[in-house]
Amino acid sequence: MALAKLVGTGRRRSFDGVPRQTLTVAAAIFAVGVVYANIFALPDALLIGILFVCGIYALLFLTVGPTSTSTDRIGIADWVLSGASVACGIYFFTIRADLANHITLLRPLPGDQLFFGTLLLALTIEAARRTTGIGLTIVLLIFLAYNLWGHLIPPPLGHGFIDFGSFVDVLMYTTDGVFGVPIQVAASYVFLFVMFGSVLSHAGGAEFMFQLAAALTGRSPGGPAKIAVISSGMYGMISGSPTSDVATTGSITIPIMKRLGYSPRFAGAVEVAASTGGAAMPPVMGSAAFILAEYTGIDYRNVVLAALIPAILYYIGVYLQVHFRAVRQGLQGVKDVDPVQETLKTGWVFVIPLVVITVALLMGYTPTYVAVYGTVALVVASLLTKRTRMTPRKMLEGLGEATIRMLPVAGACAAAGLIIGGLTMTGLALKTSSLVLMLSGSGPFVVLLLAAGIAILLGLGMPTPSAYILAAVLVGPAFTVVGLPLLASNMFLLYFALLSALTPPIAVAAYTASAIADEDPMKIAVTSVKLAAIGFILPFFFVWNEALLAQGSALEIGVAALGGIVATTLLALALEVELKPIVRVVILAAAAAALSPYLFLSIPVTVLAIALGIWRRTGKLATDPAHQERTISQR
Repeated sequence: MALAKLVGTGRRRSFDGVPRQTLTVAAAIFAVGVVYANIFALPDALLIGILFVCGIYALLFLTVGPTSTSTDRIGIADWVLSGASVACGIYFFTIRADLANHITLLRPLPGDQLFFGTLLLALTIEAARRTTGIGLTIVLLIFLAYNLWGHLIPPPLGHGFIDFGSFVDVLMYTTDGVFGVPIQVAASYVFLFVMFGSVLSHAGGAEFMFQLAAALTGRSPGGPAKIAVISSGMYGMISGSPTSDVATTGSITIPIMKRLGYSPRFAGAVEVAASTGGAAMPPVMGSAAFILAEYTGIDYRNVVLAALIPAILYYIGVYLQVHFRAVRQGLQGVKDVDPVQETLKTGWVFVIPLVVITVALLMGYTPTYVAVYGTVALVVASLLTKRTRMTPRKMLEGLGEATIRMLPVAGACAAAGLIIGGLTMTGLALKTSSLVLMLSGSGPFVVLLLAAGIAILLGLGMPTPSAYILAAVLVGPAFTVVGLPLLASNMFLLYFALLSALTPPIAVAAYTASAIADEDPMKIAVTSVKLAAIGFILPFFFVWNEALLAQGSALEIGVAALGGIVATTLLALALEVELKPIVRVVILAAAAAALSPYLFLSIPVTVLAIALGIWRRTGKLATDPAHQERTISQR
């Protein structure tokens, strides 16, 4: 029990009165500083990363307790760690001129630089433990140990001797370690979009999204589950976190589903599957998408456009599976739901910032400016109605909450930077890629299977951004060797890192849902995997058919999108409708053909499937007594 407390995720403290107000103000000031640094100041990447990390750590150790059972009282050790974080920030800021001229490994680090570098390294390990738990921490410690003692391992996995001073120099005084791509992205794009989502939530945007989803689908069969799918998708593209999405929207949708006769297992699984896909939904995607853009050098606008068709197909798949199961089991909708027009009367203002974000992306603005423009548009639009108006107090709380939401993201990204720096220093990434190629026999499909397994395995113990970037570093070179496209292969890794949130045995989103649904998290996870089946299949097909990522001619993209809808519908039918085995096999084969990049195959199958669907629907309506009665009355 004592060991579990030591290695588990720390409990986030809850403050009241003056301590709460003080923390909110400090966090809001930090948020303003981040915005200023990104928009108006132009320090070098290393310095902005150092100040961001040290500032976040100072708040983190006061806000997140050392164990899962910590009280709300801040302990002496927490004050010491917070003070040490501030001291590191002050020290690094005072030597910024030396940092600008620093040449890595040219000479041994002076004693003071070695001390503060080691101190910040220790703070990073503890921050990762408190915010992400045992999984990422163990992985981090293993890689750090490999850096220091890997020279004792025989070839081919061993490496040359690395002394401790050189180890600290690379990891703490360059942009190849803790201040590498993950933390740079967290300190810019991710923070600003999290700020947008936080301000949106305080203006009432999350409530509007739920009400809009209810107005659109609430009355249809399986209405509560469909509300969960749509509202979780809309909220998830803002939050970028499956677990926070489940906690936010699931606290409303899961009890409603249970009250209307849905099993706790199915109710929780619907919320988990819907929430997991939110971080892949444009125009605002999760932090891993920003890291993908930065790591690959692909413009974020192109990443968003590429992600659009797969994200839509993912949600169509989950929605249709919910619909077919609701029809099969006779699950009813919600009767007391406001019409769409009534919902839009008060919530239309929230459409404005989303339009601004989309237009800014299409115009080619960087994600930094897109997020800022979206936030400014949101604040201005909120003033148009009394119900949504952002007061100074709401704005202060929104900015403060943005910083608090970033605590686990920053802890994970800093730890990921350490691991990546170690991989680069030791050359393990290239060795791992060589091992993957050797196991696969250099066959692209087998490489993809191994890569999917690695991404899911990494994601079982760490957040999506960390899982993606480590998978990209480990197997990215193998993708290049077998000739897989850069964008498609990295989107492939992103999807499987994301899906690890619902994949047993460590399905973190399912654990969050289980607390609300009062059900075994593993049962929820297994059912959510089935509901999210299209998500596990699509990545293989968009590597095979890049038109699914909006790459290619207008005809190819159009056929791929339409074929994707047909294939997703067929897959949902095969999974949820009672069919003979041979019919199920034929349907699955037709789904694969519809996703094919070969137009001579995909076009006929798509057209035939649509024709059969229309014929079946028309015939069903013609024999439906209720439909006949409505037709006669209309005449």
